[in-house]
Amino acid sequence: MKTPYSDLHLCPNLRDLKQTASLVNRACELGYRQIGITFPSNCTEEEFQHTRSTLRETGADIVTRADLKPNTTNDLIRSLRKLRRRFEILAVMCDSKTVSRQAAKDRRVDLLNFPSNDYRKRFFDLAEAELASNSLSSLEIDSKQLLVTENHARIRLLSNLRKEAAVAKAFHVPIVFSSGVSNALLIRKPLELAAAMASLFDLDKESATKTISLNPAAIVRRNREKLDPKFVAPGIRVIRRGKDC
Repeated sequence: MKTPYSDLHLCPNLRDLKQTASLVNRACELGYRQIGITFPSNCTEEEFQHTRSTLRETGADIVTRADLKPNTTNDLIRSLRKLRRRFEILAVMCDSKTVSRQAAKDRRVDLLNFPSNDYRKRFFDLAEAELASNSLSSLEIDSKQLLVTENHARIRLLSNLRKEAAVAKAFHVPIVFSSGVSNALLIRKPLELAAAMASLFDLDKESATKTISLNPAAIVRRNREKLDPKFVAPGIRVIRRGKDC
């Protein structure tokens, strides 16, 4: 079966469920089927279920996501301990070198996202990639950064992103392309996004397509397996319980 196209980073205003549904519907119209919604870290189970229920009619596979913005490594560790069993995707918005290094080596982190356009705050270098290659982290690149940045700032950002993508390839760190948007007009068709990114970051067609299909889908599948009550350890699940077990 063909792997569905994924956008793991939509950022709607969840207080406006009509706008949220409109954003998800637009993503579905463009060809995405697995969609990550960014929830507040203090979101309750009731709020999860209410949002999922509201979005059920879109037909999308909704993935719950939290964007962690820790100031220190201790903040990050506390958040991971608290939230890992509540969200299907945990992304760390890396804004300091110490936090990004800790995030890269922590196997509870799914996505490393570098939101700053300032090259001095982009820390995905050789050391970061080596740490990430030994954990389960992927490098996430949001198309929004390129769409809303202009002039020389865009040129510098693109140069930084090209270097980061090359480093990720060299260390076999999976790359995930997402949108990172709250405005439906900024969403691009999955294959158009993959083609653009392939051109910008010197990826072949197969590798570029994986960034919006196999790579994000693998993260969701792995975490849903771990969140299943029957999960014991990788490859071990509870089939049934009984006195003779």
